[in-house]
Amino acid sequence: MSFRAIQRILGLLLMVFSLSMLPPVGVALFYGDGGFAAFLAAFGWLLAVGAAIWWPVRHDRRDLRLRDGFVVVTLFWTVLGIAGALPLYISPQPAIGLTDAIFESMSGLTTTGATVLVGLESLPRAVLYYRQQMQWLGGMGIVILAVALLPMLGVGGMALYRAEMPGPVKDAKLTPRITQTARMLWVVYVAITAACATGYFFAGMSPFDAIGHAFSTVAIGGFSHYDASMGHFESRAVELVAVFFMLVGAMNFGLHFVAWRSGRFGIYWRDPECAAFLRLMLLLSMITVTYLLVAGDYDDTLQLATDGVFQAISIATTTGFTTSHFHHWPGGLPVLLLFASFIGGCAGSTAGGLKVVRCLLLVKQGRREIIRLVHPNAQIPVQLGGRAVPLRIVDAVWGFFAVYVGVFAVLMLSLMATGLDQVTAFSAIAATLNNLGPGLGGVAQNYAAIGPVGKWVCVLAMLLGRLEIFTLLILFTVTFWRK
Repeated sequence: MSFRAIQRILGLLLMVFSLSMLPPVGVALFYGDGGFAAFLAAFGWLLAVGAAIWWPVRHDRRDLRLRDGFVVVTLFWTVLGIAGALPLYISPQPAIGLTDAIFESMSGLTTTGATVLVGLESLPRAVLYYRQQMQWLGGMGIVILAVALLPMLGVGGMALYRAEMPGPVKDAKLTPRITQTARMLWVVYVAITAACATGYFFAGMSPFDAIGHAFSTVAIGGFSHYDASMGHFESRAVELVAVFFMLVGAMNFGLHFVAWRSGRFGIYWRDPECAAFLRLMLLLSMITVTYLLVAGDYDDTLQLATDGVFQAISIATTTGFTTSHFHHWPGGLPVLLLFASFIGGCAGSTAGGLKVVRCLLLVKQGRREIIRLVHPNAQIPVQLGGRAVPLRIVDAVWGFFAVYVGVFAVLMLSLMATGLDQVTAFSAIAATLNNLGPGLGGVAQNYAAIGPVGKWVCVLAMLLGRLEIFTLLILFTVTFWRK
């Protein structure tokens, strides 16, 4: 383990992150509603701490190995969550404690969208902008940003990339060099964000709201400037723009890059994961609208259809925007939407959940085992897109699913031990582990009523969900530390 190289990278990345405190300073000065002092102080502190960590090992140029990358990514996201809480903690508004500040910061950076804040409309513009910016940076991954913009690190960029983006297929590169790959992904990310902001602006949002909500939409985050979330705007045009870009954000960004570079947009339908994702979103939207129609809770059929489609896409993609109190919808519809968030979006997207490709492989493997009961000696490969999937990947997916279920059970029981009821505990862990945000029961609106211990459990769930569990849990195995 190259601890000096890890220390050097951590210091550099913390100094890079300190720069994210400067845009909120500009927002505060532009709108003149205060808040700039807290962000200016946070910039100075984070820059100084990062420099103090980096300076003693600044000449160390050893390459990172893969296991070093896991340590860097886990440490950085943990440190980042704490560092991001600094301006929220020292700012006069919102007046929150350290636990709440770290909860809000971790929720933003992991694009979970769960909040402990109420009365968002009364907060300074700098604080509102900062929350959205955290989600945008966390969406593609601040580590990928660092690899893209700091090739002079010279410390095994691929190790960071693989540790940051674990998944069934994580060795594929869009370009020969990892720094170029990361840079091109960010170009696509920025371009989609700009298109989303433009769409919101022409749909009726102010420039400030359009930029902020574009950040959280493309990042599949769900933070808003208003307690009522997207329902504040009461605009079908806004909701339609949101639906389109939530779908775009939940697709593989590598696929976006290939489609943009080649000009062949039919590639989306030819990709088995993306095609399955779009079919799933269509089916879920149809079920939701039909359920609401049969229940007869709406007088306006057009409003019913808009709310149904918007809420189905928002929850299923783990974005977490709301336009209505979906937790009050009839029957098992709220639970169905919550279960849909377990699938989430595509691998390589900003969405949370298990990811569509893993769920596809689980279904195909399950179907193969059923066929084997009838034909025990048959050789039946698991195929995806007409190609046989290596057994190593199938085994990894089943292992991930087993660990996911186990972690979910432990975290839920831990929340229940703090005094929460079953519905609140179940939905809170589902919403935080899947990086969704809103839940049911006591966390349908916000997480302010959960106690300090419960909030720390949720913070751990957010971190596990963002790093897809294995990246964090691998650090607690004997095998990882054995030479």
